[in-house]
Amino acid sequence: MNRLLLLSLIILYQNVEAQTVEHYRTSANSIIQESLKDSSTYFRLAELCDTFGPRFSGSQNLEDAIDWILNEMKNDGLENVHGEEVTVPHWVRGKESAELLEPHRKNLNMLGLGGSIATPRTGIRAEVLVVKDFDELEDRKAEANGKIVLFNAPFTSYGKTVQYRYRGASAAAKAGAVASLVRSVGSYSVDSPHTGVMKYEDGIRKIPHAAITVEDAMMLQRIQDRGQKIAIKLKMSAKMLPDAKSRNVIAEIRGYEKPEEVVVIGGHIDSWDVGQGAMDDAGGCVVAWDALNVIKSLGLKPKRTIRCVMWTNEENGLGGGKAYRDAHEDELDNHILAVESDGGVFAPEGFGFSGTPQALDIMREIGKLLEPIGAGKIQDGGGGADIGPLKPYGVPLAGLNVDGSKYFWFHHTHADMMDKLDPDEVNKCKAAMAILAFVVADMSETLPRAVPE
Repeated sequence: MNRLLLLSLIILYQNVEAQTVEHYRTSANSIIQESLKDSSTYFRLAELCDTFGPRFSGSQNLEDAIDWILNEMKNDGLENVHGEEVTVPHWVRGKESAELLEPHRKNLNMLGLGGSIATPRTGIRAEVLVVKDFDELEDRKAEANGKIVLFNAPFTSYGKTVQYRYRGASAAAKAGAVASLVRSVGSYSVDSPHTGVMKYEDGIRKIPHAAITVEDAMMLQRIQDRGQKIAIKLKMSAKMLPDAKSRNVIAEIRGYEKPEEVVVIGGHIDSWDVGQGAMDDAGGCVVAWDALNVIKSLGLKPKRTIRCVMWTNEENGLGGGKAYRDAHEDELDNHILAVESDGGVFAPEGFGFSGTPQALDIMREIGKLLEPIGAGKIQDGGGGADIGPLKPYGVPLAGLNVDGSKYFWFHHTHADMMDKLDPDEVNKCKAAMAILAFVVADMSETLPRAVPE
């Protein structure tokens, strides 16, 4: 095929694609108008968070919240509402404290890290070695023996800085430490510790692992830099109980022409055991849930099924995402798109997308329908932890991108509460999810997909 003919075919394809998406302009505008008309989604989210509180894997709070959601979804008239059983880990924080003993006495705000072992009942009292990173620990490992190692790593990006939370205990144990602490992984602090999952390396002695605040970590660094002695007493009663049963939550609008083909939208219903998990990730769950209700209330009927999934156990195991993959493995060839919201439901900016170049072009055309709410930017690369297990099967993935400038101020803290969210921004996230899901579910052709790995 000569180059001129090939170029002509590409241009023709793009024009047809643009015209196909533009066909949905009226529906998209109706979705925006319906989504923004009141604060019902914000109030539903607040009721969930205020009634059930934090929803940690293995907790009664989580299971009670799931029961309530399933009942409310049925009352909404959504289809195929049910839970799908998932086995989840059950770590319990227990009582915990950290006290600075030298050079002066001070209670340190702290949170044990998910999966950590306990200290002895009487606690651990030891001197402290402060290091900025793994390289400094390696250089000073002779000084670490018998001490509590504190990783005072400044926040650069979550992906880079979280390594000290995730791997810090085993690195410190290799150097002979009796416990380890991390500077909380957050971009701003008002003396607020951040929890999160950690992992022990196989074959390495396990030591207790906890987070202290940015302010206290910086203070201890200054004290050490002056050559003064630092001593801390750490007490933690954390324990791992036998695995528990939880559920993924499922609700649908069934497609009228190809119901076996599915567009998935959702978030994770579990949270950490502090705060309310309002932005992480009850908000992502509720905007996906009410995206279905907006489509339903407008009488829009997609050709394909739109399925809302609330995954369980994202925070400390990804049990829900893996269980969904396993339960639906025979259907994944018919999963047209999977979309996740797990960055807070702040002002939406668009979506990150992982798929073929041809599918990305279509997604960018759909993005034009989202421009009225400022969410039209479709970036190459995106997805989410819970939909990640679908990627090897060739399922196109997308993640809702929002203004996350304050997300890591409150992430995994006591401050992840409803007051951090704005009703109008919540509504715009709902509209963005609804438009994307409806258009992809209703287009004549499916998104071109990658060859399964």
